[in-house]
Amino acid sequence: MSAPYSEVTEATIKTLVDGFYARVRRDPALGPIFADAIAEDAWPAHLEKMYAFWSSVILTSGRYKGNPVSTHRQVAGIMPPLFGNWLDLFEATAAELFVPTIADRFVQAARRIAESLKLALFFRADQPWPDDLRRRPRVSHPCA
Repeated sequence: MSAPYSEVTEATIKTLVDGFYARVRRDPALGPIFADAIAEDAWPAHLEKMYAFWSSVILTSGRYKGNPVSTHRQVAGIMPPLFGNWLDLFEATAAELFVPTIADRFVQAARRIAESLKLALFFRADQPWPDDLRRRPRVSHPCA
């Protein structure tokens, strides 16, 4: 890619999702969890679902049909700190692919989604809640 994308299209969403999940699959903390949760031959269907998800979130296309909370409740090994890892990879991918204003749209949406999912999976009224992912500082570091 010669310059960052300056608009969001179905094609640029696909590029973001593909790049992000390539990083996730290589990540030492997240990779094994995803490998256990998604069989190798199920990755194309998962990616299609994620294209539809982000299209619905950013382009309000309504293409996504699913229940992320129910799906993630079935994932062994998912823990609250891993949401930060997920966001680090997602934010780095968005920043590399898009101009800052568009990258920020994705980042803000991802932070809201991550915090909502983390709350749905792990909130307990009798326990203190860790830092809100929506307000975390920007992280700038190279990602493999």
